[in-house]
Amino acid sequence: MRTAQRYEQIIVEAVSPAIECGRHPVKAIVGETCTVEATVYRHGHERVRAVVLWIAPGDDAARELPMTLINPGLDRWRAELRLEAAGRHRFTIAAWTDRYASWIDELRKRVRAAKPDVASEIAEGIALVERAFDGQPEAGREIGTLLDRLRGSAGEPARLLDVASAEGAVALMARLAPRLDEVRYEPELAVVADRERARAGAWYELFVRSQGSDPARSGTFRDAERRLPDIQAMGFDVLYLAPIHPIGRTGRKGRNNSLDARPDDPGSPWAIGSERGGHTAIEPAIGTLDDFDRFLRAAGARGLEIALDFAIQCSPDHPWVHEHPDWFYQRSDGTIRFAENPPKKYEDIYPLNFDTADWMHLWEALREVVRFWVARGVRIFRVDNPHTKPIGFWAWLIDSIRAEHPDVIFLAEAFTRPPMMRALAARGFSQSYTYFTWRNTKSDIVDYLTELTRPEMAMAFRPNFFANTPDILPPILQQGVPAAFKSRLALAATLSPSYGIYSGFELLEHDAIDGREEYLDSEKYEIKVRDWNAPGNIRDFITRVNGARRENPALRQLTNLRFLDIDHDQLIAYVKWTDDGSSRVVVVVNLDPFAAHEGTLQVPPEAAGITDGQPFTVRDAVTDSRYVWGPRNYVRLDPVAGEPVHIFRVETG
Repeated sequence: MRTAQRYEQIIVEAVSPAIECGRHPVKAIVGETCTVEATVYRHGHERVRAVVLWIAPGDDAARELPMTLINPGLDRWRAELRLEAAGRHRFTIAAWTDRYASWIDELRKRVRAAKPDVASEIAEGIALVERAFDGQPEAGREIGTLLDRLRGSAGEPARLLDVASAEGAVALMARLAPRLDEVRYEPELAVVADRERARAGAWYELFVRSQGSDPARSGTFRDAERRLPDIQAMGFDVLYLAPIHPIGRTGRKGRNNSLDARPDDPGSPWAIGSERGGHTAIEPAIGTLDDFDRFLRAAGARGLEIALDFAIQCSPDHPWVHEHPDWFYQRSDGTIRFAENPPKKYEDIYPLNFDTADWMHLWEALREVVRFWVARGVRIFRVDNPHTKPIGFWAWLIDSIRAEHPDVIFLAEAFTRPPMMRALAARGFSQSYTYFTWRNTKSDIVDYLTELTRPEMAMAFRPNFFANTPDILPPILQQGVPAAFKSRLALAATLSPSYGIYSGFELLEHDAIDGREEYLDSEKYEIKVRDWNAPGNIRDFITRVNGARRENPALRQLTNLRFLDIDHDQLIAYVKWTDDGSSRVVVVVNLDPFAAHEGTLQVPPEAAGITDGQPFTVRDAVTDSRYVWGPRNYVRLDPVAGEPVHIFRVETG
């Protein structure tokens, strides 16, 4: 037989926002409103009251924000909280029986039913107010006034009801009445508010050593500085640098990943470490720490943030190999195992062993690397292969860094299983690489974006759509057709708030290793010198697309995406608009880079900000053409004779 015991009277459940019942913080942006909801109820007919207890970053005590009952039938409550500061905001729900409001309900029923004797009910209400006074003597004047008015109308039930149920009286008792059966939701929940760049930004990736003019000499930070005006002019926000650290010589790779490196081969920047230092040093061929600091300042002056590559691996020449050999994978013969990802082998790289008995010192050493660059002014890190390191390490590292510097952003380069990608995001990564690179058909794109924009996914996972990377040259680009490059860039830049390209994209670089998604003569293993104004480049197109992103806040959001019906499988159309209606954008893309296609689409009136049937004007950011649209609209995109993309701003209603 079950032993009788006192159970909770108030039930608080279905609290949102929450990831895995509060195990991980929800993502948000500073300045946004966070909508907190919960189902709150109790047995019987008594009223309940609920508040959000909210602790903002830097605060010691919780602030209390009243919740509003938005659906009485489902006992659903809501509060709107504005996130004013970056960092971790902690919250929970407190709820209790509102005995004063319950008393008013009961008294109102009796007064309306003209019950002759309500003296005991009146006495009960006055006693509730007296108990509130006993618990809050500092509020004596306010409660005393209410008590005097209640006692003065005790002989007139209808008048007393008016006094008791006045807005001021109800608010006073809500604030001061004892919460005799208060419960608090567990576990405590959290929302991490990031700065805007964590959600939206246009990324441009480059190798510093390839920014010079002589293929026989490494480019330097000074050479890269001379490229800043071009990158700024194209409209990029983030300049991501391939690793800038000393490159090892042991096992150094030659051109096209050859095992036989020539004396002048520069090696892979991801083979980090030499006698000149490790993860906190600069490759001498590209400059010094002072040169880096100057470059960082020059980029900042042009509105460009620098993102560094954080690759947790070492060349055989890295100082850690000699200082901490137990941090690496030891073979039975005492040698250290190099990295492999069959069929690929990386003889120039030693992976770190997170199962080492000295794991805590390893973790701390890696945190000091991040702290070193943060101290120099870096606030964005692209993390190489985070899925091959423990998830617990990332939660610890990111929490540690962001507790000190809440403006730091981490991008996860994890092309792996979806559960792992989402888990990394839930543990703190601000953004994540995605499978966009391989989503090319209309159905694939619609299905993938439908998945990414689901509320439960979007609370944790922020995508960054890279159209190409030094490791990935997707088949759709390998034919070198300008329209393919344009359509992929436009899709990446308008579907996702954050997107990126690897330098050379604007020049339509497309030579691949046969049968592989890899660049032939890859910049990972050699210095490349490019003519950035070479004929056939699409710099102007990129500039126009990035300009549309800057002019239209709707393109810097994710969950506002809505796909539109258009009657052709090679045409994809979608609309985005902001809640306030100030930005409305319709995008149409021809997915076939070789042929013109046409179709008809309809824009929902609410998306265009019009009444049904009302004409409206759209302007194309790509061609600057204007059209008057109505209920049904004809679109034709010729990627050979024209452009494969429309990015329409809805201008008038």
